[in-house]
Amino acid sequence: MIGRPEPNEAAAYYSTYTDLITSEDILSVLESQLEETVPFLSAISDEQSLHRYAPDKWSMRQLLSHVNDTERTFLFRALWFARGFPDPLPSFDQNIAVAAAAADQISWMRHVEEFHAIRVATLAFFRNLPPEAWSRSGIAGSNSFTVRALGYIIAGHVAHHLAILRERYL
Repeated sequence: MIGRPEPNEAAAYYSTYTDLITSEDILSVLESQLEETVPFLSAISDEQSLHRYAPDKWSMRQLLSHVNDTERTFLFRALWFARGFPDPLPSFDQNIAVAAAAADQISWMRHVEEFHAIRVATLAFFRNLPPEAWSRSGIAGSNSFTVRALGYIIAGHVAHHLAILRERYL
């Protein structure tokens, strides 16, 4: 049971991400994002990566650090729920994470390498899930999620932020 998640598999807010992914095969989407995203990000210079499209917006480094942290967070949620742990997980405050990451002090290529490593781990996890695990669910940040929805949220979140990079930063 992979296929697209139903609307009740995550809070309505997350449709911002899941609606960006139209494929029924989330593993292929995650793989193609890896193949396309690393070369795209690698073409951005270290100097460019400090750019902010407005004074109160994140730099490109902060944005990619956020993408990396968020993928880790949603992957951990998928692991937790897929393995059947009953305890709810806490919420994730992106602003706290971005402030603590000091992303502008880390080179752009190290952020890109981190994205690559995280996505390889994400793919390994989802490829090895038993079929019944995709429909397991749990609570994180007071919201219910299925493992399947989390896979789509991960891919949609990357698609969302890549569009922002292309439209507002580059």
